Amino acid sequence: MFGNCYRNRRVLLTGHTGFKGSWLALWLQQLGAHVTGVSLDPATSPSHWDLLNLDMADHRIDIRDAAAVADVVRAAAPEIVFHLAAQPLVRHSYRAPLETWSTNVMGAANVLEACRHQPSARAIVVVTTDKCYENQEWEWGYRENDRLGGHDPYSASKAGAELVVASYRNAFFNQPHSPLLASARAGNVIGGGDWSEDRLIPDLVRAIARNTALEIRSPNATRPWQHVLESLSGYLCLGHRLLEGKREFAQAWNFGPNEEGNRSVSYVLQCLKQAWPILEWHTTTLPQPHEASLLHLDSTKAHMRLGWRSVWSLDQALSATADWYRLQHKTGLVTSLEQLQAYVMMACSTKSSWSTE
Repeated sequence: MFGNCYRNRRVLLTGHTGFKGSWLALWLQQLGAHVTGVSLDPATSPSHWDLLNLDMADHRIDIRDAAAVADVVRAAAPEIVFHLAAQPLVRHSYRAPLETWSTNVMGAANVLEACRHQPSARAIVVVTTDKCYENQEWEWGYRENDRLGGHDPYSASKAGAELVVASYRNAFFNQPHSPLLASARAGNVIGGGDWSEDRLIPDLVRAIARNTALEIRSPNATRPWQHVLESLSGYLCLGHRLLEGKREFAQAWNFGPNEEGNRSVSYVLQCLKQAWPILEWHTTTLPQPHEASLLHLDSTKAHMRLGWRSVWSLDQALSATADWYRLQHKTGLVTSLEQLQAYVMMACSTKSSWSTE
């Protein structure tokens, strides 16, 4: 997979104790990489990171601490960096805007500044979000050259992180032997192991544990839903091309689902109920902070130039997610590795570009 480019490769992964970061740490280890993680302690208990119990270098530091970040980068001497550490929640950003801005903007700058002074660094992938676009409530998908912005502090700070990336690429990483720097914008990721606050499926799982109905905010809001492994395969595809030294890939990329993945909250809940019949919910009548009601991504560039496409349909992603939580809730077993293997097998059977190189 990925041209075997990650085997024995030194990889620095920020945010490895988070939901997406822990899944990426698992996949990178399966690819034979030597992974060093940089993150805060897991924000939830239980956490996917703790349940995986991976054996890897694990540094618990705040990415807002520039000196600490630089020390870890020097010691790890990474060849490629995946920067996922962030304050990732929209509603939390309303409660803690300064934490959100300092983590998502200055944290990204600290990582890039440390990489600027690290000779081993060849490639950097900074993960932002589909919410970095200035949302116009369009019915069509946002493309990489659409205007950045954001109503809430989370979305705006991620747009700010994209500006930091563009600035470092143009001002510092523009020489022949500079690291190749790209950003990745994915849709709403789902999958087992997410217990974050104010997210649809984790909130639903907690409601089931309490034997209560979930209170939802916006049943008609549409999002580009995709399994976490879909976005990670995009990041790994992009990292592969950067490690090959292909400078034309050092830019921004969307990794969103196919059109059928753009569905409403109510559709997702109905599908989950088919896989897990005990799910119940109702809509709140209380006023809520502003969140976009319509959001699509256009991933044509990734399809055409990276050869990246979704492997699982939305229904398959929802089924895998429900299965993961249902089994973990009932038995305590963690099926992340088995689901990763099933995902890779399907990618191979459908001849996904990254699975056959």
